Amino acid sequence: MIPNTTWGTMHRNHCPLCLWCKHVDLKMPGDRRSLCQGRMKPIGLTRKSKGELMVVHQCLKCGKLSPNRIAGDDNCDVLLSLLEEPIQRRRITMIPLADRDQVLTALFGYDHPDI
Repeated sequence: MIPNTTWGTMHRNHCPLCLWCKHVDLKMPGDRRSLCQGRMKPIGLTRKSKGELMVVHQCLKCGKLSPNRIAGDDNCDVLLSLLEEPIQRRRITMIPLADRDQVLTALFGYDHPDI
């Protein structure tokens, strides 16, 4: 059972510790209409148009890429481990390691600790 009592968790389907999830949504977050039900691996980070961080998941069964909002209790160490060199797939732009400070600011605020 994945709790949904923290900020950004209304339609969360990923584990806050490892960030893996199950392919449950078909067309929009929270619709829970996907028949795939495959395991989805966190493969990177992206941003919404206004800068909000999102985890990009890829289904190991069907290959679908899906950006998902991060939640207030998601494991920050795992989020930071997702920073990779930029790649673009299906109009999702991954956040590169060069933008680490911006990710830290988004996670911890402007006076973020240098982790």
